[in-house]
Amino acid sequence: MKTIVEINSTNYASTGNIMLNIAAEARKKGYRVYTSCKASKESFKHPHNDELIIGNRYERVLSAILATYTGLRDHFNWFGTLSFIRKLNQIRPDLIHLHVMHDDFINTKMFFRYLSRSGIPIVWTFHDCCAMTGKCPYFDIAGCQKWIGGCHDCPQLHIEAESKFFDTTKKIWKERKKSFTSLKDLTIVSPSRWLAGIARQSFFKDYPLEVINNGIDLERFRPTENEIRKQYHLENKYLILGVANVWSERKGVDVFVQLAETLPENYQILMVGTNDEVDRMLPDKIISIHRTYNQEELVKIYSAADLFVNPTREENFPTVNIEALACGIPVLTFNTGGSPEIIDESCGFTVEKNDVNELAKQIIRICEENTYKKEACLNRASCFDMRKTFSEYISLYDRILNR
Repeated sequence: MKTIVEINSTNYASTGNIMLNIAAEARKKGYRVYTSCKASKESFKHPHNDELIIGNRYERVLSAILATYTGLRDHFNWFGTLSFIRKLNQIRPDLIHLHVMHDDFINTKMFFRYLSRSGIPIVWTFHDCCAMTGKCPYFDIAGCQKWIGGCHDCPQLHIEAESKFFDTTKKIWKERKKSFTSLKDLTIVSPSRWLAGIARQSFFKDYPLEVINNGIDLERFRPTENEIRKQYHLENKYLILGVANVWSERKGVDVFVQLAETLPENYQILMVGTNDEVDRMLPDKIISIHRTYNQEELVKIYSAADLFVNPTREENFPTVNIEALACGIPVLTFNTGGSPEIIDESCGFTVEKNDVNELAKQIIRICEENTYKKEACLNRASCFDMRKTFSEYISLYDRILNR
């Protein structure tokens, strides 16, 4: 039996669930799979079989603090990384599948030196751009292209993995390039064609690269009877939905504020994933739901909506778009990253980034003309059935291990 180890910063939420679902599919095909993640309070709430926790909570917190004050991201956690390498030596995996490798939970210089010397085949799924930059997961809003030739003078120094005092992006970019390109047997996977294009401009350009879309569980996300409209007294209104794990400028929280002032009275915006801080930014006319109790509740909210709006300004391949389609709801999105790749002309529409007036016009057109039918949305969602998309990873594993 071939053994695979998957590694991600978390064992929950978007990328954590992707790792776990790929692992489940691989086990069905006869692989022995271990999943690995950082030590954190949240990770311990989601224990899984055959799971390897990297380090401990105290060292991880210390590493994050040191990274914030020194600017040296992913440079600490020495003991946790060494302990994890020892576990891998005992397991002796035939293949290692990397996911999100930033977030100060592993010493990347130490770990990639081990990977390079081990000769173990590596698959690396890029869920954002961080592996190709000196620190930033995305650079669209900043309009920065320094990552192509070498980061320096970072315009986003104090956001997303903040560095309080020092700009170390030039040093980190050089170290990442040296460490990451030391791998001899590396296959890169991108969930979107957009991110694949970014990778082909980076120092990873000479490695084999495949596009495998993210998928969702279509048995769980499907049109569902609900009383959401009755609960919020929305029987005679068009319901416009936005969903995010964390609302920010990147996700377009300000866009919904502007839409609330622009759309007619018979339109109601509902936002899921907010918190007290976000609530202070929102007008009273927006319905705010901090967190759903479970996926079933989220599915009911999707199913009640007339239109899902995703005004994200930086994105790879947002599964929220797929979830909306799977519940029979069309998608309207900014032309950002891989977000438009999820829809086609039968189930959604794309507006140029930051054009809020056009976004409002398209919301009214789509809702009042009933432009997109439920059946078309469901048909498009079937392209992203996780049993299909994640089985492509198993085919990739087979090809790598049998060559």
